[in-house]
Amino acid sequence: MDLKILLFGITRDIIGDHSFTIRLNEGGYVGDLKKYLYAEYPEMKKLRSLLIAVNNEYAPDDLRLSEKDEIALIPPVSGG
Repeated sequence: MDLKILLFGITRDIIGDHSFTIRLNEGGYVGDLKKYLYAEYPEMKKLRSLLIAVNNEYAPDDLRLSEKDEIALIPPVSGG
């Protein structure tokens, strides 16, 4: 299945775009997506945290993904 991933903050800098599409096995999970990201983009491993939002809610690693999902990478944020 093809998944469109929206990028924010430092993840946008690491990937080099505001979004991208990946192919993941049908019935894949958020944890599978993280493994893919860490393998393809080793810089992601250096982030203090990386949350994945699916349909505007933070998603656990055991959430099953579908092509209809809106997926976003939420990097750590700092503020003052």
